[in-house]
Amino acid sequence: MRFATSVLAVTLPEVLGRGVLAIITYAALGLLLLLLGYFVVDWTTPGKLGSVIHGERNPNAAMLASSGVAGVTLIVVAAIFTSGGNLIEGLTEALVFGVVGIAAQAIASLVLERVIGMNPKSLMSEQTLSPAAVLVGVIRVGIGLITAFALI
Repeated sequence: MRFATSVLAVTLPEVLGRGVLAIITYAALGLLLLLLGYFVVDWTTPGKLGSVIHGERNPNAAMLASSGVAGVTLIVVAAIFTSGGNLIEGLTEALVFGVVGIAAQAIASLVLERVIGMNPKSLMSEQTLSPAAVLVGVIRVGIGLITAFALI
C-alpha cells in the first residue's frame, strides 16, 4: 500500500517570519486599540484623567481610568483571540471587533453608572478613594469581561 504524501515544504525561516510578523502587527493593533480605549474612557469620565491622576494624584481618577483600561484590555484580547483566517483577515476582524467592543463598553458603562446613581464627576472631586469609585471600577471591568465573552 502506498501512502500519498502532499506535505508542503515550509521552511523554518518562513514559519518564523510569519509568526514574527503576526506578533508585531497584532501587538501594534492591540496598542492602538488600547490607546483608543483609554481616550474613550477619558472622554466618558469627567475631567482630564491624565491631569487629575498626575497633577492632583486623585485615587478615584486612577481607579476609574485603570478599571476602564482593564475592561478595554479584556475586549482587545478577546478580539485578537477570536480573529481568524490569514493575517489581513485576522487583523481586520480584531480591529472591527475591538472598536465595536470599546464602543459597547463605553455605552454600557455610561448607562449603568446612571442607572445605579453613580456620578463619576463627584468622585473626581474627592481626594480619598471612595467605595463608589471601587464599585464603578468593578462595573467597568465586568462590562469589559461580558463584552469580551460576547466575542468568543
